[in-house]
Amino acid sequence: MVNIRELAVEVLLEILEKDKFSHLVLRDVLDKYDYLEGRDKAFLKRIAEGTLERKLQLDYVLNSYSKVPVAKMKPFIRTLLRMSVYQLLFMDSVPERAVCNEAVKLCKKRSFHNLQGFVNGVLRNIARSKDEIVYPDSDTDLGKALSIQYSMPEWLVEKFLKERGRENTERMLAAFLETRPVTVRLSPKLTGQEKESLLTKWQHAGVTIAEHPYLSYAYRIENAEGIFGLAGFAEGQVTVQDVSSMLVCEAAGIKAGDKVIDVCAAPGGKSVHAAEKLQGTGKVSARDLTEYKVSLIRDYIDRMQLNNIEALVWDACKLREEDVETADVVLADLPCSGLGIMSKKKDIRYHATKQGLSDLAALQREILSCIWQYVKPGGVLLYSTCTVNPAENEENVAWFTKQYPFETESMEQYLPEQLREEGKSGMLQLFPGIHETDGFFIARLRRV
Repeated sequence: MVNIRELAVEVLLEILEKDKFSHLVLRDVLDKYDYLEGRDKAFLKRIAEGTLERKLQLDYVLNSYSKVPVAKMKPFIRTLLRMSVYQLLFMDSVPERAVCNEAVKLCKKRSFHNLQGFVNGVLRNIARSKDEIVYPDSDTDLGKALSIQYSMPEWLVEKFLKERGRENTERMLAAFLETRPVTVRLSPKLTGQEKESLLTKWQHAGVTIAEHPYLSYAYRIENAEGIFGLAGFAEGQVTVQDVSSMLVCEAAGIKAGDKVIDVCAAPGGKSVHAAEKLQGTGKVSARDLTEYKVSLIRDYIDRMQLNNIEALVWDACKLREEDVETADVVLADLPCSGLGIMSKKKDIRYHATKQGLSDLAALQREILSCIWQYVKPGGVLLYSTCTVNPAENEENVAWFTKQYPFETESMEQYLPEQLREEGKSGMLQLFPGIHETDGFFIARLRRV
């Protein structure tokens, strides 16, 4: 019989001590233990993801109650305590006694007999006084207070405060900690009757469905027992995609007969959406750097049963001469820091560095310096990222329009009513907690 808490410790050790990406580790473990009951898998995922996203706050609490600093603890004990404190502070449905007892049992099972008393003492002290924990004062040190409250590295908090102000920063930080529904897009091939039939099947399967306020073909769903098993998924009637990503093809104004080049396309969501916008006409050329990434795009194309789209391996930094001035639309959703999707990828906040952000902005400029040549005179380059970092967004657009024959163009006519005013400038910065999407940036650039 699998001990879910022990499995959670193993998952967290891989992520926090061996610096592996959380979504990959969790995916592999959930695939390996697919035979577990749904509630056990949900419990494992909740503990692992919750501990990861609240790590800074958990460490602050542990350092307040433990004579041994978190940094000096043995990796297994450090991970076990973090995970246990998460349950004590954020999982009311789990009895405190069970948390403490299970932690002590795992100590014994892993031969940490001499540390059973230490683990038990720390956890019981926290359980007794968890409502009296003293956190940093925002009036004295706002950056540190928000860092601990929202478990965000202090340098990132200070950056957000400087660039976005206190109110927007707090709304954004709070949104990163919220559990959000999965957003899906329905195929435009579905008739009204087929769409209603599909939604009815989901409801009968216990799935909670809500229309997204921005786009009529987008739905938020909850309580789905795995997306791959969702009715219509295998047949290409539905695909998982955040609305911010859907807005890229909307803002691009793709029309029948267009040639579209997607330069960094994996796993293929925007390319497929673009091909569907063409309604069986035109052509989408979807590219990415490696054979593995392109295989993901091909799998996507096959599932969606599209024949006006190709996928090929190509380095976006290298010019493909035969494509110069042939594209009506170039989609440039470029590699970025991912600071807008930290609610989905919990460990981005811990991997991000100032130098890393600078390097990514430079890479984006290198790619833009090449791919602009694919756009026909009068054509559109749609630049996008899933970050809220101005250096990768507004500043890159300002640099690009100075260097090359492009100008920003209003997206007003292509956007949902709620976003039209913000899209008039040709640039749209979406924020979690403020907009009904991930953190995302879109710029519509017309070649002049």
